[in-house]
Amino acid sequence: MLETQDILTHVQISGPPSGPVLVFANSLGTDLRVWDALMPFLPAGMRVIRYDMRGHGRSACPPAPYPMVELVGDLAAVLDALEVRSAVVVGLSIGGMVAQGLAAERPELVRAMVLMDTAAKIGTEALWEDRIAAVRAGGIASIADGILERWFSARFRAEEAALTGWRHMLTRTPVEGYLGCSAAIAQTDLVESTARLRLPTLGICGSEDGSTPPDLVRETTDLIPDSRFALIRGAGHLPCVEAPAEVASHLLPFLAGLKT
Repeated sequence: MLETQDILTHVQISGPPSGPVLVFANSLGTDLRVWDALMPFLPAGMRVIRYDMRGHGRSACPPAPYPMVELVGDLAAVLDALEVRSAVVVGLSIGGMVAQGLAAERPELVRAMVLMDTAAKIGTEALWEDRIAAVRAGGIASIADGILERWFSARFRAEEAALTGWRHMLTRTPVEGYLGCSAAIAQTDLVESTARLRLPTLGICGSEDGSTPPDLVRETTDLIPDSRFALIRGAGHLPCVEAPAEVASHLLPFLAGLKT
């Protein structure tokens, strides 16, 4: 656990301390285990940092709401505590918003980004207010079926054993954490700041994503000159879960092409 701003953040680190740094930021309703299937495909020699976003996993869960600047500050504090500079940040969904915010606010910390199933602006404020109200009224379980439909392809959802674990991860997310991060998404529009970024960027999106469809992800990556975009066919909102080998087939050449 690391102290970040006003909370303790759960962090897992692997790889040599001197290796190039690869940071992973999780999505709403998941924790750092969302990256587990991708880990075996990563190149040896990298220092891999995963953490649980505030209100998720084993990180502390203060009362909602959470401003996006707070979520960005948590990741900055993790990297500062670990004396990390010039990391590649891979962000999934809200984690991708955090990556964009960090690159804008603390550019010395981010040498490149991978924006996975995310956008500079996700949904409308009204949409998120409705979701927050539904969770306050009935808990996360009351909306879990709809979320899982957006997260995963029909093929994956048919695999009941696999789906059960992800339902548990979602519904066991602290309600205040889910509401806090939902509020952050509702209030965030990064279009202008992301359009000013000038760093290597790879966009990745599942073709069956029901939360941040491919066109939305592509629009965000297109804001950044010379960015690339990869479509993971047959996967939903969490392609790192459904298709880790295919995600790696795009991620690894991107990492290899970065200047040292």
